Amino acid sequence: MKELDFFMLLAVFQEMLGSLLWLLLFIIVVGTAAFVALIVRQRGIVARTLVRSQFVGLFGGFLALALMALVSSSGFTDAGGPADWILIVLVYVLGAVGSTVVIYTIAGWFNQIRGRSIPVMDP
Repeated sequence: MKELDFFMLLAVFQEMLGSLLWLLLFIIVVGTAAFVALIVRQRGIVARTLVRSQFVGLFGGFLALALMALVSSSGFTDAGGPADWILIVLVYVLGAVGSTVVIYTIAGWFNQIRGRSIPVMDP
């Protein structure tokens, strides 16, 4: 494997995750669009909702690690070198950030629909 090819990576992820890959990609695309639309509608980020979402995002990182251990053929005890530990930290961080964005988006749209939007204060 001398070259990094997008379709090769797609095939590897499809083999590891199966149909869950397409669900995760759908969540990423729709979640990003909903997040951008929410930020535009609110004209900024609401700090209270962000802090609560970050707290939940900590557990999302652990969920990403559990998913990684489930779909891979090795466990955390098999991590030997620094590259393995960097990958484990990267999976946790991406899971935490991704779940924070998804939870912020869900909570923000829920507050918008219920009419409890908190206006952003200009400095």
